[in-house]
Amino acid sequence: MTYQPQFGDIAHLGHIELLTPKFEESLAFFTNTMGLHVSGQTDNSVFLRAWADYERYTLQLTRSNTSGLGHVAFRARSAKILDELVQHLESHGAKGEWRQESFGHGSAYRVPSPDGHIVEIYYETEKFQPVGDQVPGYKNMPQRYRPLGIAPKRLDHVNLLAQDIKACRLFFRDLLGLRVTEQIVFEDEEMGAWLAATNKSYDIAFTRDKSKAHGRFHHLTYMMDSREDVLRAADILVESGIAIETGPHKHAVGQTFFLYFYEPGGNRIEVGAGGYLIFDPDWKPVVWSREERSKGQAWGLQTVSTFHTYGTPPEEED
Repeated sequence: MTYQPQFGDIAHLGHIELLTPKFEESLAFFTNTMGLHVSGQTDNSVFLRAWADYERYTLQLTRSNTSGLGHVAFRARSAKILDELVQHLESHGAKGEWRQESFGHGSAYRVPSPDGHIVEIYYETEKFQPVGDQVPGYKNMPQRYRPLGIAPKRLDHVNLLAQDIKACRLFFRDLLGLRVTEQIVFEDEEMGAWLAATNKSYDIAFTRDKSKAHGRFHHLTYMMDSREDVLRAADILVESGIAIETGPHKHAVGQTFFLYFYEPGGNRIEVGAGGYLIFDPDWKPVVWSREERSKGQAWGLQTVSTFHTYGTPPEEED
């Protein structure tokens, strides 16, 4: 029988590599203000994680002459599924390459999305092992909660900019088995697509790039336990001299309580709380029209213009 990717073959969003032209400043921000934990480093990268992330890392911060996305990585459900996904990708003309073991995980297959984002799929992974005062009091948690700064709980999702939303949606749905949860469609033009590997509202999203560039990054999101934690994060950002782009407020799409800001390298970061879970096996994508989206966010806040125009690496149109 010919293999066809199923929902669940991709287990979850694994990690994101962010490029920064201000490496030391970005690292200080992610460790001191965000409160992520360093779990390793190489010559040009530092690997970080939130306190409840089970893997060795969820963010790879890499020294670069620009900002933006290095790659986005997903963990497959098994080694067998990983091989089948790769064969399926290649049989449909999506040509990538295998890479040997990297920090924190085994061999991985890298393939470009239709817009040029580098997508990595792996299975073998190194799970975080707490030592000393990292050992949790609750044995079902990966690490003790010792908050510093914002102290998010876990990596949640990533949003990427693209020229052809439909092509990216079909790539992740048909070739990797993700579920389309929500869409924005203006008349017959797809402006946004949200897809999930899990029962969350989404793990990856694509929104229309207003510039002519390809493969750009919009934001990554770490999740907090509560709205109150997001409000506290806003105070921490103000006290740290970090400008808030928009929020705190609530999204209509995805239903998360959000707060957006920029790390020193120029990349947009979000912390959020809430959202919804999908238990319905017959879920149909929720489609939003131009008229509906013109009403703004959940409680009427109009989306700031930079949210629709700015991405990394920056372009003249931003």
